[in-house]
Amino acid sequence: MTLDPQTVTSAALETTGGSLFSFFRQAGPAAKVVLAILLFFSLVSWLIIFAKYIRLTRIRGQSNRFLEFFRKSKRFSEVNTIAAQLTDTPLTTLFKSGYAELDQQIKAARSDDPVAAATAATRLLIKNISGIERALERAAGAEVSRLTKHLTFLATTAAACPFIGLFGTVWGIMQSFNAIGMSGSTSIVAVAPGISEALINTAAGLAAAIPALVAYNYFMGQIRLLRATMDDFSLEFLNLTERNFT
Repeated sequence: MTLDPQTVTSAALETTGGSLFSFFRQAGPAAKVVLAILLFFSLVSWLIIFAKYIRLTRIRGQSNRFLEFFRKSKRFSEVNTIAAQLTDTPLTTLFKSGYAELDQQIKAARSDDPVAAATAATRLLIKNISGIERALERAAGAEVSRLTKHLTFLATTAAACPFIGLFGTVWGIMQSFNAIGMSGSTSIVAVAPGISEALINTAAGLAAAIPALVAYNYFMGQIRLLRATMDDFSLEFLNLTERNFT
């Protein structure tokens, strides 16, 4: 049997309505559910991507400013003042945690030695540098958890959406074979609607997964760099503490 190309084209346009929105309206319930799920994953992923990119950009800028001030400053009390202004960078959280532990140990040393506390020229020494190190490690772990918040959704989107789209693909092919069996015809007009659903679901699954995968890998790389910066800052803080208070 020979099919007229214009007849096939007209039938395909009539089936799909000539647009994705018309296709969604005319698609079966299963295809609509699959596309709605993929749309949800895609929209939420893009919201997370934009929000996380803006935040990491702001963190990088504030981290550079804080490190520059920290390395030029002569007193921890001066750094504590600027740390209250740069609240986005995790380095200020590390500094506040280490500085708070240092301050507590100094106050404890003063209470244990009233004579030294009464003498302003006496330099008080701390006894437990490992306590400051643990405070810095706890703060770094909390900051990494805060930075990676919502990134699991991107990982889930990248892993699950291709399979959700594959389910729609399989369902569309099943519909095509069902149409062939009911009509007794193997013409393109009979199988076009099911094939269209299959192809659209496949494309939608990949469209949702690929940006999420790329963004997840990019953000995790940036967070690893921030973690390395936090580790370096912790070592600098500990070195200064050992030099001046032990």
